Amino acid sequence: MGIVSVARILIVEDTEAIRAAVRSALRDNGYEVLARPDGRELEADLGQFRPDLVVLDIMLPGRDGFQLLEVVRRASNAGVVMLTARDGVPDRLRGLEGGADDYVLKPFVLAELVARVGAVLRRLGRTPSAVQIGDLLVDADSGVVLYAGSTIDVTATELRLLCYLAAQRGRVVSKTQILTSVWGYEDYDPNLVEVHVSALRRKLEAHGPRLLHTVRGLGYVLRVGAT
Repeated sequence: MGIVSVARILIVEDTEAIRAAVRSALRDNGYEVLARPDGRELEADLGQFRPDLVVLDIMLPGRDGFQLLEVVRRASNAGVVMLTARDGVPDRLRGLEGGADDYVLKPFVLAELVARVGAVLRRLGRTPSAVQIGDLLVDADSGVVLYAGSTIDVTATELRLLCYLAAQRGRVVSKTQILTSVWGYEDYDPNLVEVHVSALRRKLEAHGPRLLHTVRGLGYVLRVGAT
């Protein structure tokens, strides 16, 4: 199985519930994630973990997000997405002028934050657009899907679905996870997922062995070989 390296994300957020939710959402979208409650280990993390992007809260114990942003800019070329409940224009300008790539206000929708992280990584050229799993090649930027040497004609929604499943290769994901990550909602009819998974599976299996498997009662998994 050929696997393209994934982007690394460092989260610095002192609220445990937010930190856990952001970490889970980013991991569900295929990123390698390290989460910290403050910036005490920031310099070491920048050198050892070498993040491609830092999700950085502003209101932190010890050094605040603006001070930590200065550290990131001195020691790393990582992208920075700042999180804060402070919506004043001066704060936003301070962050952006200090070198932040994006600024997300709390409360936020996880799907939007994940999309913004992905957008920053793409602008910086830090995330590969192509993933290969066995004989399957998925290129998100070009919209090209190749399986066993054949081009697969997919819709825009099927491409998003396949990109998400490819990022989660080898992991079982639930319908709720798929709805949240692909459609951005948790309250859509789960049948929506079934319809699109079935259509995508038919298209792939017209050209090669089954890659998209159903795990009864749990969800779906994209991998080479039987479940």
